[in-house]
Amino acid sequence: MDSLETERSPYAADTQRSSMDDLTRVEWREWGQDAFDEAEAADVPVLCSLTATWCDHCHEMDEETYAEPRIAAHVNDGFVPVRVDVDRHPRVRDRYNMGGFPSTVFLAPDGNVLTGAGYLGPDGMRQVLDSVRTMWETKGSGAARVPRALREDEPPAGTLSSDVEASMLGQLTEAYDEVAGGWGSGPKFPLPDALEFALKRDREMALRSFDAVGANLLDEYEGGFYRFATEDDWSGLQHEKLLDSNGALVRAFANAYLHTGKDEYRDPAERTIEFLTTTLWNADADAFANSQAPGEPETYSLEPSEREGADEPPVDEGVFAGPNALAIEGLLTYYAYTDDERARRYAERALGTLREELLVDGVVAHVLEDGTDGGVTDTDTGEPVALLSNQARALAALTTAASTLGTDVLDDAMAVADATIERLRDGDSFVDSAGDGVGLCDRPLRPLDANVALADGLLEIAVLTGEDRYRAVARETLEEFAGASDRFGVQIAQYGTVTARLLEGPLVLRVGDDPGSDLHRAALRLADHEKVVVPDDGDLEAGTARVERGDHVSEPAETPEKLSERVQTVLE
Repeated sequence: MDSLETERSPYAADTQRSSMDDLTRVEWREWGQDAFDEAEAADVPVLCSLTATWCDHCHEMDEETYAEPRIAAHVNDGFVPVRVDVDRHPRVRDRYNMGGFPSTVFLAPDGNVLTGAGYLGPDGMRQVLDSVRTMWETKGSGAARVPRALREDEPPAGTLSSDVEASMLGQLTEAYDEVAGGWGSGPKFPLPDALEFALKRDREMALRSFDAVGANLLDEYEGGFYRFATEDDWSGLQHEKLLDSNGALVRAFANAYLHTGKDEYRDPAERTIEFLTTTLWNADADAFANSQAPGEPETYSLEPSEREGADEPPVDEGVFAGPNALAIEGLLTYYAYTDDERARRYAERALGTLREELLVDGVVAHVLEDGTDGGVTDTDTGEPVALLSNQARALAALTTAASTLGTDVLDDAMAVADATIERLRDGDSFVDSAGDGVGLCDRPLRPLDANVALADGLLEIAVLTGEDRYRAVARETLEEFAGASDRFGVQIAQYGTVTARLLEGPLVLRVGDDPGSDLHRAALRLADHEKVVVPDDGDLEAGTARVERGDHVSEPAETPEKLSERVQTVLE
C-alpha cells in the first residue's frame, strides 16, 4: 500500500505522553528552571525520570513502580519529580542518560548528579529513595558530582594516518561474533555505520552481519527494523521501531545491494521504505513521524493472518529534524541505485519540509512545532538553537540530495555548514550546542559521533562546491580526536571511513549532464558507496563525465561503459 494521504494529527504524541504520565501517582513537573528553584527552596533533591514514548520498560516502570501509592507519596513528599521525554529534550538526555531508558537520576538543585540508575522495580526504588534521602540529609549538595564527560572536555589530539583505518578494522574483527554475526556480546544493535565500514574492508564479515540483522531484526510482517536484541544470539527482541535507526538501515542495506547486486539486501530496504512511507508517514506534516512503540508481546508470535487483526502499536507523530534527515538520506540512496519512484517522492516531500519548515538561516530546528520546547529554542529571540547532531544529519541529507536530485540544494547545504562552524566550533572541533540551559545543560559536550558525522558532511560539500575550506575544517576536526582513535569502539566506525576518505581523497565522479541522465544514473551505481557524484558540472562538456581521485584525473567518458572503464583505471 502506497498511500500519501494517511490522516494523523502531528500532535498525537501529546496525548500519548499524557496517558503515560497518568499511569503514575507522582506529581510530575516539567523540565525547567521552576522545578530546580522549587527544589532549592524546599532543600530537597530533584528526581529526574528520562523516558520515551516508544520505551516499553518506561511504561512498565510507571505501572509497577510510580503507581505504587507509598512510593508515589515518598517521591512527592521528599523530592521534586521531573519527567523528561528524551526525544524532545536531547540536551538533557545526553547529559543525564544512565545507559538506557528509563533513566532514574537524582540531582542536587544545581543540576549536579547525586546518583542514578536505569529501571527500578518497587523494592529497588524504595531502597534508592531511602539511600538518596539519607545522603542528602548528611552531605547535601556536597554529595553531587558533574559527570566525567562534562569534566574532561578537551579531546586528545593527534595525527591522522592509515593506521586509523587499520585500527578500526582491527576493532571490528576483534568484536565480531563469528557464530551469530554482528559485533559484541550481550545486547546486539544493528550498527549501520559499522556495516558500511566493513563492506569495503571485510566483505565476508560485513555480509554475514547484514544477514544477521536482516534475519533477526526485520519485521517480516509489517516491515521496518526493531531497535535491538538483548542477547548475543539476537534473541530478546525489543520491538520498538525508531525512524533514525530505520533510515540509517535503509541506507546501509541499499549500499550492500550496490556492492552485491543481490535482492536479499535490496528487499529489506524496500520493506523498510514501505513501513516508513505508510506507518511512519505523517501526512499533515509532510514528513516522517518519530517512532512506533512495541505492540503487545503476544502479537509477535501470531501467524500473519492472525496478526492482521491485532491492534496497531501507537505511533509518536512528532516530526524531528535529525531522524527525518537520516530517512531522506536513506531513501535517496536507495533511489540512486534502483530508480524507485516511491523512495524519491517521499524523500522529496520530507526534504521540502526540512528546508521550508525546519531550516532558518542555516540552523536546523529540532522539532516541527508540537507544543514542546525541549530546551532547543532561544528564550530571548524565539529562534532555534543549533544542535550538532541535527546540523550534521541535515548536511548529509542535503549533500545526498545534491548528488542524486540536483545541486539546487547546495546553497542550503552551505548555509548549514557555515552556521555550524560559526556557532558550534570550539577550538578545532565542535560542541553539541551553543544554548544555555537548566542544570548541566549550561555545560557543553563534545560528542565524538556527531563530530565525525559533521566532518563527513564537510568533506562531501567540499567536493560538491569546490570550497576547500570545508575540507580543512573536516581534517582539523578529525585530528582533534586522533590521539584516542586506537580506542574507539565499533560504534564509531565512521571515524575510520571518514579518515580514509580524507587521506586518500574520495573517489569523485563528475557528470556534465543533468540529474537523471543515463550517464548520471550510471555514475551513481559505479564503484562503492563512499564515492561522491557531482551532477551538472559546469566544467565538463555536456554528455561527458570524468573520474577523480586525489591528483588523478581521468580522460572524459561519453558513455556509461567508458565511465566504468575510467573508474577501474583510477582505482587500479
